[in-house]
Amino acid sequence: MHYFRVYERYFAHLRGKRATFVEIGVSQGGSLDMWKAYFGPRVSIIGVDIDPACRRFEDDQVQIEIGDQGDPKFLAYLAEKVGEADAVLDDGGHRMDQQILTFEHLFPKVKEGGVFMCEDVHTSYDPTHGGGLGNSDTFIEYMKRKIDSMHEWYYGSPPQDSIARSADSICFHDSIVVVTKRAFSGPKYVEIGRVRR
Repeated sequence: MHYFRVYERYFAHLRGKRATFVEIGVSQGGSLDMWKAYFGPRVSIIGVDIDPACRRFEDDQVQIEIGDQGDPKFLAYLAEKVGEADAVLDDGGHRMDQQILTFEHLFPKVKEGGVFMCEDVHTSYDPTHGGGLGNSDTFIEYMKRKIDSMHEWYYGSPPQDSIARSADSICFHDSIVVVTKRAFSGPKYVEIGRVRR
């Protein structure tokens, strides 16, 4: 249930507006109906799933793409197809490789001021999904390293990781990681006034 307040915090600005929302993981289609009701008719929704049966959920507002989010070639195709998105929600297979690859391919497609959200990241602690506490290959550990990369201006300028130039924030919630996007050309220092002694 706590996911809903996180959705509201990061997606509310899209309600009633013309926007593109991408959801990885369609399953039985229930979330698509929820998003249509939440966002309103002006938001175009792209649902992505590995199961071809999910095509039955297509309508005037929803487009379905079929493919494996663990396949870099499919993700490259999807990134090209999506163009730019106002928000991407990864609720797909929850394996470490899938979450990391999806972020790497789709975060660059998020618009300025947009959001990339990956949920169910508690699988980073689940060995059945490739996780495990202290395992450096998990999505959680990957995103912790992205926090260091975001601050590369202060130790490796110019930064090598593009996230230093594009991430406005990286936020960790219970089972959810959210990255918001805003172009950043480096820290600027401003001196205002002087102290007289």
